[in-house]
Amino acid sequence: MRRNTIQRALVLEAVNKLKCHATAEEVYQAVVGEHPNISKATVYRNLNQLSQSGEIRKIEVPDAADRFDHRCHDHYHVRCTQCGRVFDVDMDYIEDLQKAIRDTHGFQFSGHDLMFKGICPQCQK
Repeated sequence: MRRNTIQRALVLEAVNKLKCHATAEEVYQAVVGEHPNISKATVYRNLNQLSQSGEIRKIEVPDAADRFDHRCHDHYHVRCTQCGRVFDVDMDYIEDLQKAIRDTHGFQFSGHDLMFKGICPQCQK
């Protein structure tokens, strides 16, 4: 059982306030802005612990920094190919999508993540 530390609470609060699929650096900047004595290592460690415990969701972004989401339920994302920001996609999560895969390598699938790509409205301007 993990302890609920003040630092952990600050990191969780920052992710919940940002609501933007923030990078670890963005979360750190949000926390250090109000609590200048917190270290980057503490923020990064707590982000990983919070994602492992299911309190936030870690989104692995190919060729970019991982993002942290305050929404923990299964859902899809889209990444802007211009600015790199990540957004939620408004569509139903396909629970058993992995059952449709013809597996030729012997995998036992446990789930899936999909990252769509496109250009966000802001970058289209």
